[in-house]
Parts: sequence; structure tokens; C-alpha cells
Amino acid sequence: MNNFEFVSPTKIYFGKDEEKRIGEILKKEGYKKILLHYGKSSIFKSGLYDIVTNSLRKNDIEYVELGGVEPNPKIELVREGVKLVKTEKIELILAVGGGSVIDSGKSIACGALIDDDPWCFNAHEKLPTKVLPVGVILTISAAGSELSNSCVITNGKIHIKNGFNSDLIRPKFAIMNPILTFSVSPFQTACGIVDIMMHTLERYFSDVDDLIFTDEISLGLIKSVVKAGKRVMINPRDYNARATLMIASSFSHNGLTGLGSKMYFTVHKLEHIISGAYDRVAHGAGLSILFIAWARYTKELFLDKWQKLGAEVFHITEGDVVIKTIDTLEDYFKTLNMPIRLSDEQIYEEEFARLANLATQNQTKKIIGVKELDYQDVMRIFELAK
Repeated sequence: MNNFEFVSPTKIYFGKDEEKRIGEILKKEGYKKILLHYGKSSIFKSGLYDIVTNSLRKNDIEYVELGGVEPNPKIELVREGVKLVKTEKIELILAVGGGSVIDSGKSIACGALIDDDPWCFNAHEKLPTKVLPVGVILTISAAGSELSNSCVITNGKIHIKNGFNSDLIRPKFAIMNPILTFSVSPFQTACGIVDIMMHTLERYFSDVDDLIFTDEISLGLIKSVVKAGKRVMINPRDYNARATLMIASSFSHNGLTGLGSKMYFTVHKLEHIISGAYDRVAHGAGLSILFIAWARYTKELFLDKWQKLGAEVFHITEGDVVIKTIDTLEDYFKTLNMPIRLSDEQIYEEEFARLANLATQNQTKKIIGVKELDYQDVMRIFELAK
């Protein structure tokens, strides 16, 4: 086990009707003026907007609104938010939504206290040294951004999607009511299930062996997500299954399932190339395609890990356990109606070279990982995923 530092300062308010306490929570913490940040129509259709704003007004919390966050959140809206926060002297960003809204809020929180363009963090030119606090009312179980130190933003002009990490951007609190996820569409629910699993699988498949404690947590989390995922796809209003996914979303990406390990997130980096180039591709969909191809390409590096995963999660103990486990994972994604081929997203062979050049900066860089991926490696993975 490697040396590690671990921090997870986010306070969780979990359960039914907890979102109704938002004004009370903010007032108790001494906040008087916030930015209410959200997506598009779902906050209004669900009635959540009225619940939140009524609670804010009841507790004398002044708020300024910025809606319109899209999937693969854009730096253009972040820049707009930064200007608004500075002008209005905002004290806290309240992100009401899923990972896209939270990451957009985190980016605004970072940009609000600097004179530079907030893209400088995602371009890896700078790291934040101070940020505005961020609070969350979670509506989708997926990205885990509500407890994580990561922030992924897309720059639409240059078609690049990049993330950065800093413990300063971990939210101050997260309100988590599983009922708020009942109305999430089957496709977005499935994308979330994949994303949750990937945040732990990308930590699990490392080059650090004999992580008894960490691996057991990881395998238990993946097993719980597989079970809960099956249940919510049958009954979207299954409270306990939705609760399981919501908790798993948070703890899959706050660092717990990577204690003492080494985090590369190779497949995530590869997926960011796809959804950065094709905004129509949902993050979870890109992961379901690329993880299986990456798994087949690198399986020899992780034989013990795959055998343990097969036995613990899918009860596979005979025959070629590694191949059977990868096949079973692919079949599970199919039961969620997730894409498993690039062609499912209308991405075809003639586009692979351009994407591989993007991934490797015209064959001058490699994607880090237990196996570093050069241009030819990326092309091979795309071929396996075509």
C-alpha cells in the first residue's frame, strides 16, 4: 500500500425532504447572498426550484440565478458566472443538479477569486489557491462531484474537455434525497450507473497489489451498484436502490476506493477526447464503450484483479475467468441499454486517426496509466471498440 493523504470534508444531509432545509442550513452557516446555479428545465418540472427558492426567502437568503448548464459543462457559461459572482458579491455557489452543474459551480467558485480566465485551471496552467465555497443539492447519482476534488469542463471553441483536481473545490455540504432522482430518465440513470462503477474500477485496476482493505471496499461498492442498478431499471421509484446509487456515487469518487492505490483514470482521459470532440456523447456512454475495449487490450496486466472481480461481483470461478468477467460486464452494460461500440454513437473507423491524434497531441504525448497509451495503442483500443 502506498502512502496517501485523504480528506473528505463535505457534510452530507441525506434523506427524504432534506432539500427543504437549504435556507436553514445556509442561514446557520452565516451566508446571506448566494448564486443559485442549475441546468435547464428539470428543476422547474420537478418542483424543486419552488422548494429551494421558498426556503431561501423564508430564511432571508438573497440569491442570484444562473441556469442553463448543459451536459459536458461549458467554459462559456462559467465565464458568465464568474462575472456575475464578482459583480453581485456572492458568498457561496449553490449547485442544484448533477455532476455537470456541480462542476460548473466549482469552476465559477475558482474563477471568482482570480483575474485570469477560469479555463487556466482546466488547461493545467494553474492550480487554485483560494475558492468560494460550494454547496450542492444533488439530483442525479452519477459523477460523484458532490464529494470529489475534481472539476471537468469543456471548451467548445477548441473541442477540448479537461479536468483538474484540488481539495479546495470539495463542496462544503451536499443535500442528498434519493426521491429527487426518481424522475431521472432510464438513459441518464444508466449513464450514472456506469459512471459510478468506472470511478471505482479505474482506481481498482492499478499497479499496486495486495490492497486488502481498499479492494474489499471497491468490490463491495461495485457489487452494490450492479444490484441496485438492476432494480432501478425495473422500478425507477425503488427508494432503497436509488439511495444505494446515491451513496455509491459520492463514495466512489471521494477517494475512499483508492486508498493506498495509484489513480491514473486512463479510460476517463480517453473518453474526454470522445465527448470533447462529439458533444452529443454522454460521458457514461463513452465510458461504457471504451472501458470494455481497454479491458480487453490490457487484461494481461491485471489477471489477479479480474479474477477477484469475477469471483466477488459476478460469481465466476471456472474456465477463463478473466474473459468471462469482461464479457459479463459488457453484458451488464447491454442490460442497461448502454452503447458498447463507437459505431453505436455514429463514430466510425475513418475518424479514429483524428481522435488518436487529439488524444496524443499529434503523437507527441502518451495517456498515462499502468500501460501508457501511445498513438498506436489508442488506435488499437478504438479498433476493439468499433
